[in-house]
Parts: sequence; structure tokens; C-alpha cells
Amino acid sequence: MEERKTVYIAVSADIIHNGHINVINEGAKLGDVIIGVLTDEAIATYKRLPLLDYDTRVNILSHIKGVVRTVRQDTLSYAANIKALKPDYVVHGDDWKSGVQSNVRREVIELLREYGGELVEIPYISGNSTEALEQSLTAIHNTPDIRRAKLRRMLRLKPWVRVMEASNGLSGLIVEHTRIEDPDTATVREYDAMWVSSLCDSTFKGKPDIELVDLTSRINTINEIMEVTTKPIILDGDTGGKPEHFSYNVRTLERLGVSAVIIEDKTGLKQNSLFGTEATQTLDDPHEFAAKIHVGKQAQQTRDFMIFARLESLIAGAGIDDAMMRAKIYLEEGGADGIMIHSREKDGSEIFEFLRRFRAYSPDVPVILVPTSYNQFTEEELHAAGANIIIYANHLLRSAYPAMVHTATKILECSRSKEVDDDCISIKEVLSILPNKS
Repeated sequence: MEERKTVYIAVSADIIHNGHINVINEGAKLGDVIIGVLTDEAIATYKRLPLLDYDTRVNILSHIKGVVRTVRQDTLSYAANIKALKPDYVVHGDDWKSGVQSNVRREVIELLREYGGELVEIPYISGNSTEALEQSLTAIHNTPDIRRAKLRRMLRLKPWVRVMEASNGLSGLIVEHTRIEDPDTATVREYDAMWVSSLCDSTFKGKPDIELVDLTSRINTINEIMEVTTKPIILDGDTGGKPEHFSYNVRTLERLGVSAVIIEDKTGLKQNSLFGTEATQTLDDPHEFAAKIHVGKQAQQTRDFMIFARLESLIAGAGIDDAMMRAKIYLEEGGADGIMIHSREKDGSEIFEFLRRFRAYSPDVPVILVPTSYNQFTEEELHAAGANIIIYANHLLRSAYPAMVHTATKILECSRSKEVDDDCISIKEVLSILPNKS
């Protein structure tokens, strides 16, 4: 009896549709189907986090008719599994000839050629787009419980989390949808989460950044963003206010679906950290600040919500020893979920020295950086030094303002708007940005 041939099909989707079933059925006609189930970590490199975890997806796929067994696929590349299994056929839809997976396809063809294997591509069935199905499930993605939990999952699955400032619904849409594909590395770059900044929120309202905008107003901003986006939100919580108020604020944010709040260890009238020692920066008593964090942790109702302690020691000129002392107190006494270390020095040396010392103390506690001043370092370099979350804290605000000033000035100079046509998108494009489905 002739030995059955083997067929390898890699699957990342946790939303199984007719297109996937068709590929598996066609593969089963050729031989015994082995499904390579991409891990959560592999999926996170090029698309959204899967709704269902790896074990659940394995269980579903292993019970589909025609599937003989499943194996783990740790990367988007098929190389390791093809070399180990040497399947007679690799089967895939024909929709990967361009875009982020095009280089993966070329690699598969080269590997199969080495031993006489064959790639079989199944014609794409119109209307069976996983992306379209995901869009229809936006309301599910956007429930408070699912949204709040995303940041913790990202910290487990991604090397680092990339965060961009969002200050209103429009900037939230920009952060939600901006992405670039890199076929050379078979990855997609996009922002993982949104930073709702106190500075930006105040500035867009035309008010000084001195904690003048109250929580009710800030919640309105959060709701505007949440209504049209799905990505997790980290809130700039300034000092957190009085401990008695902070406990209530934590529950409010948690209930909304916010993933984390960051509070800073300063007291008195807020002075923006980028003023450094040019302004009075008064640090809180570390034990009292730890007690405030502890109050917030005791108040929260779920394990998903996180409270990060922002260390202002370097901003106030107190040095790395002070920052390390405070970090340990905030983690050990307060129960903070992680720390954010801030610096306005452009060479980054004190940040890297702090990270070296902090990682010797704690290899796993999440660390947030905001590299506004030391922006010559790439995300890869910052992650290698110990960063888990990297926040671009105010760049949409800072780029929007000069663009608006330029347009307003040019219209005054020319007494008409024709000269700024090239600087503006059309009204049709504006309308296309906005959601048109409920």
C-alpha cells in the first residue's frame, strides 16, 4: 500500500471561516494534513493579538475534519517546521504573493525545492477575509473587559509595547490604523496602545498643564477615543491626587476599560518634567507615595488593571541612587505593577545606567521609557537595555500645531486658501477617515 503523502498548512487565525476550511479540504485531497498552529507570540509580530489563546486554537483546529495532527509554529517563517517535517506539500491560499508574507512564500518555495516538495496555492475565495470579519467584531474587541486586559497580554507576548499619544477621537483613529508592512522581516509595525497625556489633553483644551483639567473632563476625552478605537489605553494620571480620591479614580478608570494609569512622585503645583531643575520639582515622601499606590491597588477590582510609578528623581536632579531607592519602595511597599523612569538629558547615559542597575535588582518588572529628549536611540536599543514599554508622548500634538499655524498664517498672507491646498487633505478624504458603521 502506497504511503500517504504529508501536507503542511500553517494557520494563525482564531476566526475560522470558509476560506480556511476550503484550504484544509483541498489539502486533505493531497494527503495527511498537519496544521502548524502559530503561537500567540508569532501572531503578535504581524497582526492583532488573537482573541483565543494558543491551546484553545490547537483544540479547535485539531478537531477539524481532515486534520491528522497539529504542531507548534513559533515564527511566521515556516523554515524550522519544513526542515523537521519535510512535507510533500505546503498548501496556502494564493493571497500571500504580495505584502508582509511575500518573503515567507519565497522562503517556502526555496526550502521545498531542496528536497522536491511542492507548494500548492488555493485560489482566494472572495468575501472570506479575516480582516473583514475582525472589523465586524470591533464591538466585541472594544468591551471594557477585553480592552483593559490587552496591555498585560501584550507585555507577555511582545518584546516591547509601542505607544503613541492620542488626545481625541481623530488622533485615536490615526494611532489605531497607522501601520507599515516590512516584507523583508515579514513583520507589520503599528502602535500597540495609546497614551492619554495630561500635557496634550490640557494643551488641546487651551489650558496650562498644572492638573487644571479635572478627571471628569479627562474621562470625556477617554470616552471619545474609546468610542472609535480598540487599542489599550494608558492614562497619564499626574500625581494621582489625594489617596482617598485615587482609590475612586482607579475604579472609575478600570470600569471604563483603561488598562493602566501612571502617577508621578511629585507634590505641589505641577511643573512639566521637561522643565527639569529650571522649575521647582518637589519630590513626594517615598513611603507616602507608596501608600498611595497601595490604596489604588487595594481598590481595583480586576487583575488586569495596572498602576505604574513614575520616578522623577532624575528630573529633580536627585540622581540614580534616589531613583533606585524609590523604585524599590514603590514596588515592595506599594505593590506597583511597574515603573516609569523619566529624564530630560539628551545623551541618555543616566537612563541606561538606571536600567542597568534596575535590571540587576529586578529582571522582570515592566519598565516604561519616554524617549522625548534622548530620541536618537531606536526601540530595539532601548529594549535591549531593559525597556518594556516605549511611549511617544506628545508627537501628534507637536506636529499638528505648526501645521495648523502655517495654514492659518498662509491664508492671512494670501487672502485666500488656494495656496494651502497642497497642505490639506480633501474633504472627501476627511470623511473617509471617520467611521461610517455602527
